[in-house]
Amino acid sequence: MSEVFEAVESAGRPELAALQLQRLKATLSHAWRNVAPLRRRFERAGVQPGDLRSLADLARFPFTTKADLRDAYPFGLFAVPREQIVRLHASSGTTGKPTVVGYTRADLDLWANVMARSIFAAGGRPGDLLHNTYGYGLFTGGLGFHYGAEHLGCSVIPMSGGQTEKQVQLIADFGPKIIACTPSYLLTLADGFAEQGIDPASTSLRIALAGGEPCTREMRAAIEARMNLQVMECYGLSEIIGPGVAMECCETRDGLTIWEDHFYPEIVDPATGEVLPDGAFGELVITTLTKQALPMIRYRTRDLTRLLPGTARTMRRLDKFAGRSDDMLIIRGVNVFPSQIEELILKSPALAPHYVIEVTRPHNLDEVEVQVELRPEADNDAARSRAAAELRHHIKSFIGISARVRVVPAASIERPVGKAKRVVDKRPR
Repeated sequence: MSEVFEAVESAGRPELAALQLQRLKATLSHAWRNVAPLRRRFERAGVQPGDLRSLADLARFPFTTKADLRDAYPFGLFAVPREQIVRLHASSGTTGKPTVVGYTRADLDLWANVMARSIFAAGGRPGDLLHNTYGYGLFTGGLGFHYGAEHLGCSVIPMSGGQTEKQVQLIADFGPKIIACTPSYLLTLADGFAEQGIDPASTSLRIALAGGEPCTREMRAAIEARMNLQVMECYGLSEIIGPGVAMECCETRDGLTIWEDHFYPEIVDPATGEVLPDGAFGELVITTLTKQALPMIRYRTRDLTRLLPGTARTMRRLDKFAGRSDDMLIIRGVNVFPSQIEELILKSPALAPHYVIEVTRPHNLDEVEVQVELRPEADNDAARSRAAAELRHHIKSFIGISARVRVVPAASIERPVGKAKRVVDKRPR
C-alpha cells in the first residue's frame, strides 16, 4: 500500500462502508432538522432519515441540483445559524444568481485537511514550495489550495491569477516544485516562459496540481512534454466543498481517488436518475458526509464518469471525465462534447492547444465553427490550409458533424487567466 496522509485512506472496504453509513445517517438527520427546504423535499418523496438502513437506501432520497441553491439564494440551504458561518464563497454563475456556499470553522478545518491529503497524494510533501495561481476571493480554488498546502506544511506563494509575466519571473526566481493551476493556464505559462527566452522544460516545476476545467489525455501529454513535469488532476465543486473532493495519486496516475470518508459517490443515469453499478458510465452524484454549514444530499454534479476500484488507495476512483451533461452540445441531433473536438485538435502536430468552438443558428440550422491556432513553427498558408482540411475531415468522421475550421496564426486566440472558455454558443434561447 502507498504512503498515506491519514490511516483511513488504507482502511478496508467493510470498515469504510460502516463509517460511511454512520456519517450518512448523521448527515440526513442534520439536514432534516435544520434545512426546511430539504425536509419538505424528503416529505414529498415519502422518506425520512430513519428510512436509511443501508447505503443502498440512499437511492430513495431526492436529488439536489444547482437550481435548488439558486432558488434558496443566498442562505436558504444553510443548516446552521448565519452567525456560525465564518466564510462565504460564491460561484460566478453564467446566468441568474450565483450559488452561495458557507463554511463553519469545522468545515474550514475539514477542507484544509482534505486538500492537504490531496496534495500529499499528488506527491507534495512538507517543506515543498508551492506556487498558487488559482484566483483568490469568492472562487474557492485559491484559498482551498492555499490553506491545504499550509496545513500540509508547504511554503505557499499566493500569486493568484493573471500577470503572466510576473508569474514567470517569480517561478524563475523562487524555484517552486509545485504549481496549482488550470490546465489551460499551464499552456499560457509555457508560452510566457518561451517569450522571455526560458525553456519551459528547464524550470524547477515538477508537479502541476491541475483542476477547475476538463483536461483530456492529449492535453495532459502536451503539457507534460513541453514543461517536463507531471500533471496531477484534482477535482472539486464549490457546492460540495471546493477543490479536494478527489485527487490523482502519484503512485498510479490512473484516475481520481475520491475521498469517500467525506464524500459519498453514486453514478446515475442522467436521463432517468437510476443508480448504476460500479463500472457503468453515467452522471456523478455526491452526498457530503461530514459538512456542517451546507450538507449536500445527492447533489447532481452533471459530470459524466464511472466508479472504478481503488488502486493506490482502497477508496474508489473516478475514471476520466467524459464531459458534462449540461456542457453537451446538440448539433443537428448529434451529441457533441467540446473534449471530443479538443482530442482531435491535439492529435494534429500542426495545431496548438488553443481553440474556441462557436455555435450559431443563422438559418434555422445549427452551424459550428472551430477556431484553432497553428503552431508557430508551422505558420504558413500551405500548413494552415492542410491542417484545416484534416481537422474538418476528422470532426466529420469521428464525431459525425460538419464544421467550419478556421486555423488562425499563433497567439491570436485570447489566453485565459483562469478557466478557459472554450464554447461560445450564439444560438437564440
